[in-house]
Amino acid sequence: MLEQITQLFMNYGIWGLFGMAFLDSFISPIPPFFMQIAMSLIDPGSALRYATVAFTASILGAPIGFMLGKWLGKPLLEKLLPEKWVVLATEKFAKNGDAAVLIGAFTPIPFKVFTILSGVFNYSLTKLMFFAIVGRGLKFFLIGTLFHFYGKHAKVLLDDYLEVTLLGVAAMVAIAWFIWNKRRKRYAMK
Repeated sequence: MLEQITQLFMNYGIWGLFGMAFLDSFISPIPPFFMQIAMSLIDPGSALRYATVAFTASILGAPIGFMLGKWLGKPLLEKLLPEKWVVLATEKFAKNGDAAVLIGAFTPIPFKVFTILSGVFNYSLTKLMFFAIVGRGLKFFLIGTLFHFYGKHAKVLLDDYLEVTLLGVAAMVAIAWFIWNKRRKRYAMK
């Protein structure tokens, strides 16, 4: 069924990618990542354009997920998402919402988990948008850049090194965030 839905979106080309990325931010079970890769395989020269479309649509959809969480809260969350995702995201938000959103925007965990939880837990919409821009930008433009420079060979790189690359970049982002947060707290104390 997921393949049929993805194919339906693929039939609409770049607008289908826009729709899938937009819906991914608040309701769709299908990440736009796979469609971005498929389209970039077909036309590597347009890979950065596909990254821009997916990024823009994802960012535009984020406030809708936030508002759904704010208005409908936990009952909606429990209906839309598997319990393991809710538990994982809840734990991350309890410890640190900033890092949760940043890492959630970049990793394969469905982004809607973090947009909806942001509303449920009254997280700052401004912070959500900031960290979504950073995380989603890294994710979509990493793929777009790989296809832009390596063409169809980027698929081999992704197949062989995707998990390591995502974990490595997520670790670098987490370390940078940790350092930034420590410095911010240190300067706030002065």
